[in-house]
Amino acid sequence: MTSNDSVGLVRAASRWSVRRCCAAIALILSLGGCDALDKLLEVEAPDRVLPVYLDDPEQASLWVNSAVGAFECAFNHYVVATGLISDELGEGGGHTDTHGYDRRNFSPSEPEYQDAHGDCGRGSHLGLYMPVSRARWLADHVTKKLEGWSDAEVAGRTSLIATVAAYSGYSYMLLGEGFCAAAVDGGPRLTPADLLREAEKKFTAAIQAAEASGNSEIRNMALVGRARARLNLGTKSQAAADARLVPAGFVKNATYSSASPFRENKVYDTNTRGRRITVDEPYWSLSFGGVPDPRVRVTRTGGRTQNNLRPLALQNKYTAASSPIPLATWDEAQLIIAEAEGGQAAVNIINALHARVGLPAFSSADSKEILAQTIEERRRELFLESQRLYDIIRYQLPLLPPAGAPFPEGGFYGTMTCLPLPDIEKNNNPNLRD
Repeated sequence: MTSNDSVGLVRAASRWSVRRCCAAIALILSLGGCDALDKLLEVEAPDRVLPVYLDDPEQASLWVNSAVGAFECAFNHYVVATGLISDELGEGGGHTDTHGYDRRNFSPSEPEYQDAHGDCGRGSHLGLYMPVSRARWLADHVTKKLEGWSDAEVAGRTSLIATVAAYSGYSYMLLGEGFCAAAVDGGPRLTPADLLREAEKKFTAAIQAAEASGNSEIRNMALVGRARARLNLGTKSQAAADARLVPAGFVKNATYSSASPFRENKVYDTNTRGRRITVDEPYWSLSFGGVPDPRVRVTRTGGRTQNNLRPLALQNKYTAASSPIPLATWDEAQLIIAEAEGGQAAVNIINALHARVGLPAFSSADSKEILAQTIEERRRELFLESQRLYDIIRYQLPLLPPAGAPFPEGGFYGTMTCLPLPDIEKNNNPNLRD
């Protein structure tokens, strides 16, 4: 039984109370927004779930698994959508809801962007704001539950707190990196910097709880996350200090499964299998010193995308519907150190990464050249892992194709980089009404 597969959890549950709690969580995650979820917790609905089971410490692990699953679904969408906005992926299907990401000019009233259906895994759609917000809310809600229970009531409580705090941190990170603004629990408009500072706090709490409970996997995950948040916030020395603590070879994945369409790797589904999305041209033939770069393996098929408007190029990083997507890795930690420190330290890290995959060494003593190569290494090493868009934003890299160029499906490319605050948030949050 995988920890995040709600279908597997339901089938494996042998007790009536667990089955009812699973049903409640499935219902919660399908509702349109946190206000509706709050109402569910306040109202007795014995035909669906007895309220006592929503506050049952025996179900703590199930709550945590559901929070992780909610994040993984949102992250799955985020990787594809931000890949479309950046220069990683191009739209090639007949579903107009994805055109706005690639064209970089969609409206904040677009229902699919808002995920008005309240269904993170729904078919070909790429809802973002509500899935990420639900994942953030659920992680924070479960944290409060765990903090209200005792160690006697919940086995491994501190380790579970570490886990949900780390996933909360990554939810705030996605909001801060990808969105122009966001709001939390009906509060005021938060800037990307506000959200990244909150992510840093969540990662700090996760590290403390993980160290107290001996959960090294979550500690390392949160160290990478906090290093990333600190790098984004400009506290480079602290970022590098965190990144140095991550052990060589560490990888924490977001997991996916072929057991249900809702749990499938969406990069594989939309590109390799569905051919509704293509790898963009800047990634077709990457090499260094005349040697092809094996970190970005792309197959140019000679065919066309589903809508017959673009050349079809397939990524080879995720080869199945069950392929995991890296969330926090030692590789990223090394590149954080390289960016934070620059100079020969960065050159040494770049060359260690090159040697591992058989690429020639890089050599430079010029700080601008070293930084440019570090950014390029991030583009390749972290391909289709959710990182590229924010690198474009923070370094003001040129968008490709440029704004004003014709969009294959009609219209022209726009200038949007960060994702706008959707109308569904503005209309339902009195703190955001002008």
